[in-house]
Amino acid sequence: MTAGAVDPLAGLDEQRSAWTEHAWAKVDLELLRDLTVGMVDVASPTGDEAPLARHITDTFTACGIEAHTMSLDDRQANSWARLRGDGTGPDLLLYAPIDTVTSGNADEDLPWAGDVLRPDMTAVAHSTGDYVVGLGASNPKGHAACVMAAVEAVRAAGIPLTGDLLAGFGAGGMPTNARPGVGNPRRNTGQGVGCSFLLEQGVWADFALIAKPGWTVSWEEVGLAWFEIAVHGSHTYVGSRHRLPYRNPVALAGAVAQRLEDWFPQYSARHRDGLVFPQGMVANIRGGWERTASFTPEQVRMTVDLRLSPRTTPTAAKRELVEAVQSIASDLDVRIDVEQILAIPGEASDEQMWLSRSAVQAWEAFEGQPHRELLDASGATDANILRGRGIPTVRVGMPKVVDAPFDVDFAMGMNTVDLREAERLTRYLVRVVVDTVTRTLEEVGVG
Repeated sequence: MTAGAVDPLAGLDEQRSAWTEHAWAKVDLELLRDLTVGMVDVASPTGDEAPLARHITDTFTACGIEAHTMSLDDRQANSWARLRGDGTGPDLLLYAPIDTVTSGNADEDLPWAGDVLRPDMTAVAHSTGDYVVGLGASNPKGHAACVMAAVEAVRAAGIPLTGDLLAGFGAGGMPTNARPGVGNPRRNTGQGVGCSFLLEQGVWADFALIAKPGWTVSWEEVGLAWFEIAVHGSHTYVGSRHRLPYRNPVALAGAVAQRLEDWFPQYSARHRDGLVFPQGMVANIRGGWERTASFTPEQVRMTVDLRLSPRTTPTAAKRELVEAVQSIASDLDVRIDVEQILAIPGEASDEQMWLSRSAVQAWEAFEGQPHRELLDASGATDANILRGRGIPTVRVGMPKVVDAPFDVDFAMGMNTVDLREAERLTRYLVRVVVDTVTRTLEEVGVG
């Protein structure tokens, strides 16, 4: 395809073009503003998504769409909805997670998220022209709003579906374990637990599209492995430093962390392949008694996140890290232990399967040019859960906000949605739905 005039309907036949245009007429910025504001205003930190799940279910039910709240426990829940087809075609799942990695509570988020809790870091939505700002307004809630709006537009347009159109909104999509100090009933409240539970409970499809940031079509992404690294030294007293053997593991841990930070780019370069460029980092260092500054601990621990190409297993990555740590330990003459504490493999779908081709064709129609693959990706999502369970999946989302009339750092990028981009993504989702869930099983290659 060569660059040319933009025709978002290009490639669709006359009937599907008409259905798509009819559904597009049901989409507008104010609907997306209302949906996004409604979700931002319901706090949903990982482990406490049940109120938002119920809000989504109630919103669907109010407009006549079959919807359900699926509880994982008293505090955590998914929401899902369905438009039923006649059973002759493929089922498609539009999916978005609904949890935020920070809570919007200063006592919990500070000082790690910043010196102060800015307005965009709280679960209170603010509209500024074409933007909605608030905790998770773009990632994930703005994307979830696009899924909701697309489903409602297809329903309102009365498009005759051959398969079921499903919408899933999963708890625990962030890469985190249970938040400490808030009484979470389970450790496994993140890492895709809601998506996994949704599939286990029968919300299944022939294809899935996950809405997460990035205006491109991706059919693979990195996984992640976490490691706890213990750096050993001597437990002693400051008053005896000059009299007893002294190896401060706090100082040693700093040296080890720097050596690891120097090694990660080498690991990344070896595994740069396909759409991915797996990264790694030291996320925290822990050790010693906060109640005293007079004694060193025997050991200091740090946590490492090492991203995984779909072509690298967690055990293979562990061996690489262990080899690097052994070299560091030898250079520093220090004992270092490594333990793998989490593993989510990277997964890939066939880029030539039906949904990939339909999604790419739709992207090219919206852009009027050949698809531009987003290379060097290192972000992980619930797409790995979907693909790992055998559902062919693509990821498509909005671009990061770059031209807002205010500064956009990492947090503000997560917490700001451009409603114009949300409208485009919603229309895009509608087109993919019409192109997929109005076909026969044979047309999409489902036996």
